This record gives sequence, C-alpha cells and structure tokens, in this order.
Amino acid sequence: MQRFTEKVVDTMKGAGLYASQGGPIILSQIENEYGNIDSAYGSAGKAYMRWAAGMAISLDTGVPWVMCQQSDAPDPIVSHSILAAGERTPTLTFVAVPRVQINTCNGFYCDQFTPNSNSKPKLWTENWSGWFLSFGGAVPYRPVEDLAFAVARFYQRGGTFQNYYMYHGGTNFGRSTGGPFIATSYDYDAPIDEYGMVRQPKWGHLRDVHKAIKLCEPALVTAEPSFISLGQNAEGHMYQAGSLCAAFLANMDAQSDKTVKFNGNTYKLPAWSVSILPDCKNVVLNTAQINSQVTSSEIRNLGSSIQSSDGSSIAPELDTAGWSYAIEPVGITKENALTKPGLMEQINTTADASDFLWYSTSIIVKGDEPYLNGSRSNLLVNSLGHVLQVYINGKLAGSAKGSASSSLISLQTPVTLVPGKNKIDLLSTTVGLSNYGAFFDLVGAGVTGPVKLSGPNGALDLSSTDWTYQIGLRGEDLQLYNPSEASPEWVSDNAYPTNQPLIWYKTRFTAPAGDDPVAIDFTGMGKGEAWVNGQSIGRYWPTNLAPQSGCVNSCNYRGAYSSNKCLKKCGQPSQTLYHVPRAFLQSGSNDLVLFEQFGGDPSKVSFTTRQTGSICAHVSEMHPAQIDSWISPQQKMQRPGPALRLECPREGQVISNIKFASFGTPSGTCGSYNHGQCSSSQALAIVQKACVGVSSCSVPVSSKNFGDPCTGVTKNLVVEAACS
Repeated sequence: MQRFTEKVVDTMKGAGLYASQGGPIILSQIENEYGNIDSAYGSAGKAYMRWAAGMAISLDTGVPWVMCQQSDAPDPIVSHSILAAGERTPTLTFVAVPRVQINTCNGFYCDQFTPNSNSKPKLWTENWSGWFLSFGGAVPYRPVEDLAFAVARFYQRGGTFQNYYMYHGGTNFGRSTGGPFIATSYDYDAPIDEYGMVRQPKWGHLRDVHKAIKLCEPALVTAEPSFISLGQNAEGHMYQAGSLCAAFLANMDAQSDKTVKFNGNTYKLPAWSVSILPDCKNVVLNTAQINSQVTSSEIRNLGSSIQSSDGSSIAPELDTAGWSYAIEPVGITKENALTKPGLMEQINTTADASDFLWYSTSIIVKGDEPYLNGSRSNLLVNSLGHVLQVYINGKLAGSAKGSASSSLISLQTPVTLVPGKNKIDLLSTTVGLSNYGAFFDLVGAGVTGPVKLSGPNGALDLSSTDWTYQIGLRGEDLQLYNPSEASPEWVSDNAYPTNQPLIWYKTRFTAPAGDDPVAIDFTGMGKGEAWVNGQSIGRYWPTNLAPQSGCVNSCNYRGAYSSNKCLKKCGQPSQTLYHVPRAFLQSGSNDLVLFEQFGGDPSKVSFTTRQTGSICAHVSEMHPAQIDSWISPQQKMQRPGPALRLECPREGQVISNIKFASFGTPSGTCGSYNHGQCSSSQALAIVQKACVGVSSCSVPVSSKNFGDPCTGVTKNLVVEAACS
C-alpha cells in the first residue's frame, strides 16, 4: 500500500499538481470509510489506521489529508519544508504548519457532523445525490428538494466544503461492477446522468442553491454562525460581521409549513426546507421552491427502419436477420483443467479472470442405489453465489441466483439419471465482487457444498469426490468477442437457435445517425455480457426483475431520505437499456457480440437513442425571484418578482412550440399538465410571444403580466415547450 501511495504522490508532484506547487489539488485522501469497519479488526484496525495516517502525512504533499468517516483521525503537528509555487525543490525556509488528518463526513446528511478538533474544517466528502442500482432491485432516486435541503443545512451549520457523490452518473463497463449484483448502470440519479445529459430539475436547482450560497460567501468566510430559535423544529443561523450579514432559516418539520419571525420580518417556510437570505432580510432561494426547468427524456427505438428529416428511408440500424451464432460447450473443454478432491472456492480459484467456473464430476449408476427413486433423484447444491446452473449429461437441469441482500444459493432440483456413467456439471457465476465491509476479501463465492443426491432410501454426498475445474468459457479463450479474431466456431444461419442457454451471437450494425446518446435495449434476452467492436459494455440481465412492491408513484421529499425511500419500476427489469458510448462506435459497420447464459432471442434486441423531449417549468408567484436577478442591498433598485425561465438544452436549438401554458391553478406534471378552474385566457399567447423562436426566455410570473383570473388565490405559471 505504501508503494502504491508513494507512486501516486510522486506522479502528482512530478507534474506539479499540488496546490503547494501552484497546481489545482487542494486535498488528498487516504483510506475510505475505514472507520465504519475498523472495530471488527480490534486493536490491529486502530494500529493500521494510525500507520496509514502517518504514512500519508510523511509524503509531504503540502496539502491537507482527509480520512472519510474516521472519527479518530489523528492530528500530529510537525515541522516540514514547503515549496513555493512553481518550485521543484524545497526552499531553505522551514515553518511549523499543521500536518493533520482531517476527519470528514459521507452520507445523505452531514449538517450534524462535527470534526474531532476545533482546528479542523467541517468537510462533506460524499453527498449522496441518489443511490446505486442493483440487479433484482427497484430503481432508487432522490428528490432534489431534499438534496438541496441537505446542502443548505450543511452550510447553515458551519460547513466549509461539500462534494457530490455522484455529480455525473456513469457506467460499469466490462466486469467492473462491485457489490455483488450492482447493475451495469451507475446512473445514481445524478445531476448529470449516465449518458452525459443534464437531469432537470436536479441540475438547475442545485446550480441555484450554490449560487445562493455563493452570494453569502463574504459573511460565511468572515463570521461564525450564531443560532436563533424559531420555534419547534425551526431554527435560524446568522453569519454577521460588521456590515456583512447572511442568514439561513430552516423548517425541519416533515409535515407542516411554518411562519416564523426573524429580524423583525415574517417568513413562510415550507416543510423540510431552508430559506437563504444573503443580506439577512431578503430570501433569494428556498430549497423546496424550484424555479429551474424540468426536462423529459425521450427514448427513440431504432430497431426498425426510420425516416430521415427529409423523409427518405434510412436502413435499419440493426440487421436482425444477420445473426451468427456459436455454441458454448457444457463442462470441461480445456486440456489444462485441474482435478482434485473436494470443492474449491471460486474467487481464489479464478483470481477473477472470468465470471465463470465449471465444477465437473461423474458417477456410475447401476439402478439400485439408495438415492434413486426409479431413475430419479433429488440434487442439492449449496453455493456462496452468485448464480448457479446445473447440467446433467449435458442438459440443463436447474438454475438459481442469489440477490444483493444475500448471494447464498441452495438449489434443490429433481434430476434424471441413466444406467452407467452420468456427468454432473455445475456452472458457477459471479456478478461483481464484494468490495467493502470488514473481511470482504474472505466472503468468497462458488459451490461450497454440500452437493448431494438423495432419494427415499438414502443419499450420496459428492462434496469430497474428485472434481475437475475449468476457469472461464471456451468462447472467452477463443476471444469470440473480438472482431479481429476470426474463428471457425461461428455459424451463419438465418435459423439460429433461440431461448437456449450457453450461446454466443454476433451481428453487424450501422451506428445511429447524429450525436444523441446511444443505448441497446436487451429486452428478450436473459443474462449475459455484450461487446461492441470488441469493447465490453457490461453485463446485461433484463430478466432479473425488481420486487412487486415498495415503489411510490410520487415520492414525498419531506422527511429523512434513505436508499429505499423513493423507488420506481417495481415488478420490472432493473435495467433494460445499456449505454454504448459514441466513442465505442465507428462510421460504417460495427460489430455486436453477445454471450447469452440463460437463453434469449436476439431478434428482439434493438438500438435506442436518448433525446430531450419537452422542457417544462412550474413557478409560483410566491417563489423568490430568479437567482440571477438578485439585487444587493447596496443597489437602490426595485427587486424583481419571480420569473419562469426556459432554455433549450442544446446549442443551435430554439423554442419551436409551446405545448401548454396556464397561469392560475394548473395541475399535473411535465407532459401531462391540465388547466385548473382558475386559468388566465392570455397565458398561451403571452408565453408564445416571449419564447417562440429564441433559445431561452424569461416570463414574469405575476397578475400584472397575465391578469388576475382569481383574486385572493396564489397562482402558478406552468409551461411545456419543445425545442428544435
């Protein structure tokens, strides 16, 4: 570990990247969340933590080190040399500066976190913007109102720095997922999604939150926060030094809105929200009131012929009649297979060179064995996981899978045996490896036994018999996924086999035109891995469905968030769309190779592109003004009211159509808005005049602009538009 850490630090120093050298790196981190598990290792865990902290500090980066979730991170004070900006060797000046390990917070909320020393800043190194997706799990998401609330509360209570995990979602290409059972998509409901598209309103609202906090910065960096009680479940914090003043007013109640008094003024605070006052008087933003636009994502299926913009026909992106196939043989095919008594743990056997490990043995059946009932017997196989298939004499006899909550498998299946030699092949498969927790390196995988045949008169335990082991698949050794490796294994036949296990498929396709993000829809397939031009886009598993219950149609952001609070797509595949980066594609023909483990029909595979459908916004006349229109107390100007802003997501686009506009009491969500009983007849014309033909527009939300369709009622402006 020390050699690795030194290599990283020396590389950074060599490039002059630390802030002490004039570079951009202001913090370094050693270990990650070790404090959550160190108690399991007793005194050795504490000794290791102190060693890691001291080792890191000794490397003289000139910037602080942090230890996430390590409440007892040590803080020795020693002398060391410092580098002037741009220098490669130390100056002769030696000064005493703190060389500390700063303990930091990771989590959904860190406002209650306190560093273990008053000399250390309050840092939030992982603000979880959502949660990861597991195969077999529902899709988690985190409402932006709650995320914004958490951010504002952190800075309200003295926070110095916070970092999002994740800000940009991603993809676990190849076999890089952990878990086990973490899905290929690592979108994480992040402000920028897996495909690089801005997720609205999450991205826009967080941008506004940070702009509001930035307006408070002069006071935040000058003064310490002073606490002000605003009643039950409500509190304020004020940063004041001389003429500088900024305040945060919080309503922590998960049910009720509140009206509070602060500095002689009255403020309405929605439940579970924070109002930010850069001048201790005027609200620039409330975390529960979103001024940012909403965008709807549109998935365009390209599995059949499509039309170009000029009406001419474009060839299908995927030639579904042009599939070749190769059969993956059952059991041992390699000459260097290992035979030994007993059952071997999978990860130590494969060294993670492949997801797959074959366990193979055979028995001789006379017909009068006590474990037989005629020609039938019951086979029991216990495994640490993650997926298991049983083949008897080359034919699939049963399969089972673990889950993210427990990877353990106990498979019991009836089998038919024949007189003479019977071959038993077990294919054990990993779906990502454990990568966190105490002793995670000892968790293991694969068939651990017992493996037992049983009948009405007795049983035969095969656990200690001779087993032959093969790491990986024959197709992996032949690199069937690599288009540059020609193989006689491939069979070109329009009548290719479908819905059978252990089969490779190959076809060619033309990349979808344009630059919209691309994904493959694997509906119709079972479980496997896919390669585009020889690069693995990850494991696919559309037959692994989320539980039927536990999801909500609309998640209430009020109240503490947890990873199972806001779930969607219950009873549906955890993931059907799999990201294909444009960088993986080439002009002209491209290769797509699939290894299908369970059985599927590749003719149902299709390509899709992702586009922004509609842009929408919903702003109340009670919302604060747009953040960019903030006027400081020194500026003697009238403060503007709230405004609805729309902006096309891509350069070169303009707003081409206003699909819906209503000022009054509209209802619904983006794509399905409805007029309320109170509705201005002028709304559509006013919005069309302001927005059509331009890339962005701003429309004041007030009765002065639209007329007053219902006196005494709080009115909202809702707009849905299209860009082209």
